[in-house]
Amino acid sequence: MMDKNTLQELLQQPLAQDLLENFGFAGKGADDFTPEEICHLEPVWKMVDATKTPIHVPIHSDYERKWWKEAVAYQIYPMSFCDSNGDGIGDLNGILSKLDYLKELGVDIIWLSPIYDSPNDDNGYDIRDYKAIHKDYGTMADFDHLLSEVHKRGMKLIMDMVLNHTSDEHRWFQSSVHDPDSPYRDYYIWRKGRDANTPPNNWRSFFSESAWKYFPERDEWALHLFSQKQMDLNWENPALRRDVYDMLNWWLQKGVDGFRLDVINLISKTPGLPEGSDLFGNLVGMENYVYGPRLHEYLKEMNKEAFGRYDSYTVGEGCGLGARTTDCISMASAKELNTVFCFSHMEMPGRDKYVPYDYDLNYLKAHLLKIQQNEDADCWPTLVFENHDNPRFINKVTQDNNEMDLFAKELAVLSMTLRGTVFLYEGQELGLRDVKFRNAGEFRDVEAKNYYRELIANGKTEEEAFTIVAPGTRDQSRTPMQWTDGENAGFTTGTPWLRLGDDYAVRNAKGESEDPDSILNFYKKMIALRHAHKTFVYGRFEVVQPETPDYFGYRRFDENGTYFVEMNLSKKPIARPCPVDGELLAATYGDTAEELRPFEANVYHLA
Repeated sequence: MMDKNTLQELLQQPLAQDLLENFGFAGKGADDFTPEEICHLEPVWKMVDATKTPIHVPIHSDYERKWWKEAVAYQIYPMSFCDSNGDGIGDLNGILSKLDYLKELGVDIIWLSPIYDSPNDDNGYDIRDYKAIHKDYGTMADFDHLLSEVHKRGMKLIMDMVLNHTSDEHRWFQSSVHDPDSPYRDYYIWRKGRDANTPPNNWRSFFSESAWKYFPERDEWALHLFSQKQMDLNWENPALRRDVYDMLNWWLQKGVDGFRLDVINLISKTPGLPEGSDLFGNLVGMENYVYGPRLHEYLKEMNKEAFGRYDSYTVGEGCGLGARTTDCISMASAKELNTVFCFSHMEMPGRDKYVPYDYDLNYLKAHLLKIQQNEDADCWPTLVFENHDNPRFINKVTQDNNEMDLFAKELAVLSMTLRGTVFLYEGQELGLRDVKFRNAGEFRDVEAKNYYRELIANGKTEEEAFTIVAPGTRDQSRTPMQWTDGENAGFTTGTPWLRLGDDYAVRNAKGESEDPDSILNFYKKMIALRHAHKTFVYGRFEVVQPETPDYFGYRRFDENGTYFVEMNLSKKPIARPCPVDGELLAATYGDTAEELRPFEANVYHLA
C-alpha cells in the first residue's frame, strides 16, 4: 500500500490533478482516498510517478508580447475547402482563390491540415513523403506560390505535422520491413508476439482495434496507435529524431511560419511497453503513451534543433491531456512548444461524441474560468471550439436552428474577448452545422467506418450501428465548405468527395457576406474589435458573479481601458445580475433589452 507522503507528493503533479478530475476525484487530498480507491487508481499513480516534473511556480507579471498571441488562426481542411479543377477534392489553387476572403475576415494565421503525399487512409494524417505534395492538392510549385501570396497579404501559414507515425507506405517503413540491413530498421516500434497469433500486449488503437499489426517478413508486430496503415515511429532512436528535425528545418527554411503538431504528446512510450489497464475505457494501454516519460526531453530537443532557430509558432495537439498538463508542455521557460490545444471542454465528463446530449454551457464556463483565472505569464492558452476531429460545437448545445444562429454569435464573443490564441475552423464563421447522413455508405472517416464494423461484429444491426455512429463521425465537420447557393455550394464543378451540408442554399459565404446581420459579418466585427483593443489579448481578467447559473460576466482591463462582457448561457431569458453602464461595442441581437435573451452576448467599453 502506498504511504500517504508518497501519495500527497503525486497529488501535487498537474497530470494527477487532471486525471483525477476526469475520474470524479477532483480536490481530494491524500487522507481522503480509501484503500480501495488507491488500489483502483494504481495505473494513474504509476503514470504520474514515471512523468514527475518540478512543481511550477506561476509568474505574475505582464505577458511578453508575441505576434502569435495576438493572432486569429483559421484551420483549413484542404479536401473540403475549395476545388479549383473540378475533381471534387479541394486543392491548393482553390485555397489561393479564397485568400482575400480570409484576409477580409481578419485571419492572421492559416493552418493547413496535411497536404503531403499520402495514401489517404486517414485523410492525410498518414504521411508517405514529408517533402512532397499530394497530387490531389497540386504541386510543390503551387504550394510555394500559395505561401508567397499568403505572406503578401500579411498573413502567416503553419503546416499540420504528424510526427507520432507515418504511413506504412513511407520509404522508412518499407525499408524497415524488407531490408534486414536497413538504416531504418529501428525507426518503428517492433516487438515479438506473445505467441504466433498473439500481439505483444493488449493495447487498443484509437480506431477500435488492436494497436498491433503482424508482418511475416520480420516475424514481428509493429505498433499503430491509429489505423493499420499509420505506424508509430520509434522516438527512442536518435537517428530517427535527427531525420525528423532535418525535415522540420527544411520546411522552416522554405518559409512556413510554424507547425500544428498532431497527437504530439504520444511520441514517448513507457519502456517495456507493459500491459495496459482498462481503467481508461476502450483505450486500453493509454496510460503508457499519452504522457510518456521522455516527452519533455524530446520536445526540448525538437525546439532546440528546429523551432527555436526561427521566429516560428508551434501548437501541439494534447490528445487526452487536461488543462494543467498542457500548460506543462507550453511554458515559455521550458522551451518546448508555444501552445497546446486542450480539448477537455469538447465533451462533458462521462459523455462522448457518439451519444447526443444537451451540452451544459455552465461546464464550459467552469473550464474557461480555470484557464482565464490562471494568469501565469509563463503560459499561454488557446481558444478553440471546433476542428476536423469533432462534430460542430453548436450542435452539442442545441438542435434548434434559430438557437444555433444565436449561439454561433455568442461563441464569436467568447473567442474574441478571452486571453489566448484564437483558432477558428472552416465554416465556423458561417455557423455551419452537422448534417443528417442517410446511410453508412456516406461515411469517409476511417474512425467511423471501423467503429461501425465493430458495432456490427458485436451484434448491432446495420441500422443500429449507423444510428450510433452518424452523430459522432468526424465527417460531420469535414463536409465541403459552403461558398454559394449554386451547384455543389460553389465548392466544385465535379462530384464532391464527401456529401454536402443540407443547408447550403440558405447558409453560405456569399449570402452571409451580403447580410449585415449574418454570423459571418458578426465574426468580422468581433475579430476587428479584438485586433483594435489589445486589452482583450493581454489584459487582466476578472469574473463577475461566477456563482450565478447560466450567466457569464467578466471584465478585461489594463492601462488602456476596461471592457465588460455579459452572456446568457441558456435557451431561456434570464435577469441581468448586475447593471451595466457603458458604451455598447457589440451585441449578438444588435441591441440590448431589460433581460438577457437566449444566448445573448454583449460587449461594453466601461472606461
